[in-house]
Amino acid sequence: MLKSLKKIENPAARAITAALTAGAIATMVSGIIIGFTAPKDENAQRVGVFTSLLAAVGGSILGLAIGSQKDPEISTLPVMESEDWKDWRDFVVVRKVKESQEITSFYLQPKDGKAIPNYKPGQFLTIKLDIPGQNRPVIRTYSLSDYSEPCDHYRLSIKREGSPDGVDVPPGIASNFMHDQIESGSILQAKPPNGKFFLDLSQSSPIILLSNGVGITPMLAMVKAATLKNAQRQIWFLHGTRNSDFHGFQEEISDLVRQNPNLHVHYRYSRPKPEEEGLYPSRGYVDIEMIKSLIAPELERLNNLQEAEYFLCGSPAFMDSIKEGLNQWGVEHKRFHSESFGKGAKAPAVVEQMHQAEIVFSRSMKTLNWTEKDGTILEFAEANNVNPAYSCRAGICLTCMCPIQEGEVEYREPPTGEPDQGSVLICISHPKTARVVLDL
Repeated sequence: MLKSLKKIENPAARAITAALTAGAIATMVSGIIIGFTAPKDENAQRVGVFTSLLAAVGGSILGLAIGSQKDPEISTLPVMESEDWKDWRDFVVVRKVKESQEITSFYLQPKDGKAIPNYKPGQFLTIKLDIPGQNRPVIRTYSLSDYSEPCDHYRLSIKREGSPDGVDVPPGIASNFMHDQIESGSILQAKPPNGKFFLDLSQSSPIILLSNGVGITPMLAMVKAATLKNAQRQIWFLHGTRNSDFHGFQEEISDLVRQNPNLHVHYRYSRPKPEEEGLYPSRGYVDIEMIKSLIAPELERLNNLQEAEYFLCGSPAFMDSIKEGLNQWGVEHKRFHSESFGKGAKAPAVVEQMHQAEIVFSRSMKTLNWTEKDGTILEFAEANNVNPAYSCRAGICLTCMCPIQEGEVEYREPPTGEPDQGSVLICISHPKTARVVLDL
């Protein structure tokens, strides 16, 4: 019972549930005792009623008290109000949980025990890994998959990445290292939460969350935050996965559905196992027809069809399909927000490049000599303690876009996102001229 109560985040709902449960147990026990000892004694019956009421009150107090307790493995930290944390900071992995066949969650708390800032649901955390055999630290970004107030930990839920089909490249270096080598007690370095893909909690418009695979991770943060901050907001969460082996966070989401009557969840399995027949809502892929059939009638009933906000996260093929469908449906482009995990299976294009160049980071007042072994301009900047914003590291999200004041860059592959005139994406570019000046 206590374990179940701890999962209910809403204090009022938790107190009511505990009160009803305790009252029911007390009533049942009192009824049995009175029935055997004094079935016709009115005083005994009044004592039974009084006992039930006391148990209900005690249960409600217990429910509130349980809510103030955290997982014993995760300590409570104060909330960070300042902007003091800007660079790398040591974090301890305090808990590691296998969520599905592919996804494992890592709970992080700062090694120094000081406060950490909360984040906007949907944002990511940047981590740096010292992986044996790599000539420089490996830097990756992973969506934060949890949300609580106050914020006393960060949770990263990471998919183990294999080799892309048809491409002769090794499996994901960082994800496999995290799964195989990182355990409770391990130390990771992280930068503050960041990212332009997030849910605005101040709005009240309906939310449609669309994901597949590991794209579920930022959606979890959004659902939790919306339930906590504005439970009156209508939320539809449609998620596609292969089958139950790959379907993580089922119990966690079921608890959220019980807490929030305005949260509507639908799962779709693309390759269900024979023994799962009848145990999942629908078969196939999350597509525009499914979205329209499940959501449009309710949005029309609420007169909110035009105000709904769509959030998309998943594989490139999934994203492209949903975006095209939303466009054809007539959804305004400003109404959907997206983040893609990966650019697909194609190998990077081979381009001619400078072997060395001078890069000036004008705002940081640094003039440095770059060579081809230094990698992209973003990697070179990070190695020299210039810390620009970024997210996807794949030329998609435009987070790393910065003005170029002199010279030219060349892209390793054509960017998916189109930078502004006079700006470049540094995550997939290197110098094309002997001197490049950037506003960083």
